Amino acid sequence: MGIFDKPRLKHSKNRGSVPDDLWTKCPECGEMLHTLDLRQHDLVCPHCTHHFLMGANDRFKLIADPDSFEETDADLVSTNPLGFDKYQEKTKLLREKTKLNDAVVTGRLSIGGHPAVAAVMDFKYFAGSMGSVVGEKITRAIETATKEKRAILIFSSSSGARMQEGMLSLMQMAKTCGALSRHSEAKLPFISILTHPTTGGVTASYATIGDINLAEPKCMIGFAGPRVVKETTHQDLPPGFQTAEFMLEHGLVDRIVHRRDMRLKLTDLLGYMMPQ
Repeated sequence: MGIFDKPRLKHSKNRGSVPDDLWTKCPECGEMLHTLDLRQHDLVCPHCTHHFLMGANDRFKLIADPDSFEETDADLVSTNPLGFDKYQEKTKLLREKTKLNDAVVTGRLSIGGHPAVAAVMDFKYFAGSMGSVVGEKITRAIETATKEKRAILIFSSSSGARMQEGMLSLMQMAKTCGALSRHSEAKLPFISILTHPTTGGVTASYATIGDINLAEPKCMIGFAGPRVVKETTHQDLPPGFQTAEFMLEHGLVDRIVHRRDMRLKLTDLLGYMMPQ
């Protein structure tokens, strides 16, 4: 064998047993993060504090008092009211893949001993898009909170209204805001938490009308995407446009809260805002 020749690498027979999701690269700082380490840090990069997307079930574990979460309306699923091509096949596939029936999970819970109802959007189901089921579940969650004199919390993570349901999707903007108006008339608090990304019809409706609007660091908040805004206005966008920090500076967001501090902050706010 020549001095520059190398023996071939031996392929492991157990190669297929190595999980594909063992490591994750942080898009912010480029560090390779072990999945277990990332989960122990609540899906936040320990090097640069980049907040990864968090699923609805993990979010409830993060904020709810132990054994206090009780899911509501779990069986609602989308139909195909407009006869959109292959829509039902896609939603069925997503239900099997994500173990979710739609892009939001709702339920009763307590946070620091304070009774609440929460709706948590999950981006991995249809990019968190708001269809008729999402709007219906959020509306029912608000009405439950009003009836039982609880606070309502909505965690938004969405690409906007779901185009496959057309006008029925857009109607959810008015329906959810109407329920929130009645909740406000009952003098009960609504805390909106914006996470990455919050865009489209969700931003233009319930996500930005909370009594208190909180946001996770560096999350994207906007209606249309930056490219669409620039092409429409023919203007150069300011630095950090559509980030939580930009929205805080311009008054849309009341405070930016790190994920590890979210439960404590919600506990404090509910202590101030809930009727005694």
